[in-house]
Amino acid sequence: MKYRELGRTGIEVSEIGYGAWGIGGAQWGGADDDESIQALHRAIDLGVNLIDTALAYGEGRSERLVGQVVRDRSETIYVATKVPPKNLTWPAPAGVPVEEVFPADYVRACAERSLSNLGLERIDVLQLHVWSDEWTDQGDWREAVEELRSAGKIGFFGVSINDHQPSNGVRLVQSGAADTVQVIYNVFDQSPEDELFPGCREHGVGVIARVPLDEGGLTGSIGPDTEFAEDDFRESYFRGDRKREIQERVQAIAADLGTSEDGLAETALRFVLSEPTVSAVIPGMRSLRNVERNAAVSDGRGVPDGWREKLHGHRWVRNFYR
Repeated sequence: MKYRELGRTGIEVSEIGYGAWGIGGAQWGGADDDESIQALHRAIDLGVNLIDTALAYGEGRSERLVGQVVRDRSETIYVATKVPPKNLTWPAPAGVPVEEVFPADYVRACAERSLSNLGLERIDVLQLHVWSDEWTDQGDWREAVEELRSAGKIGFFGVSINDHQPSNGVRLVQSGAADTVQVIYNVFDQSPEDELFPGCREHGVGVIARVPLDEGGLTGSIGPDTEFAEDDFRESYFRGDRKREIQERVQAIAADLGTSEDGLAETALRFVLSEPTVSAVIPGMRSLRNVERNAAVSDGRGVPDGWREKLHGHRWVRNFYR
């Protein structure tokens, strides 16, 4: 496993982090806790030292599982979690006052709940689970962050930028208030390269890249006949004609690279890691197979010569979350 600096924080995190949304069960067609615990342990065995979870993932279920595993291990594991919006609106719409979403007392209360779920004394990275750049100089959320930091209850602060809105975090990055940002970055959505990544490099902000496989779209395993459980959010994400669209895009990528669709997941992860601004990528992992497959990508090889330029030609701006 290779490691990278998390911006200006002074800590080094594994290139492959553990995305722990799926183990919360909600919106992913269920999850088996024993399998999730095994997967978490295996990830740590393979060198993963960054786990990203959230209070909203299974109403604390993901945090509880993460905390159980971290407490059982002797290694240094960095845990990042998130404060859900008080108005429970994802993503954050424009024009909503920050006082309705992240008032200071609410941020503090959520951090305490997360600490209780995790069973830990400190959250390494506390993130706001949605963001609107107009909030940068609004409200009292910064006071809560600094109080939590001064009390030793959090190490660093960041935000999870709204889906497919990377420029909606540039002002915060420039303000110096955030140590990290979490953003969608993959072969299809390359837009963080335009404004956000240059700002992060300039201001020493760590980047956690999420959705590297486009919720499964970049694995080469989804086609018109793919079915998901009714309680799996991907049934909506890939609704209508989207499965066919994905399959055609994936086939085009494979043809352009002269490779098979079976290896596309590895290529997609290598594409993300070939961007030096990225500190870590956090694919969702619920099984030992996925953990071992994803961790193996951190071998320092990157993408073959010329592939990154070709993959840039497959940029596809769209929002399947809507």
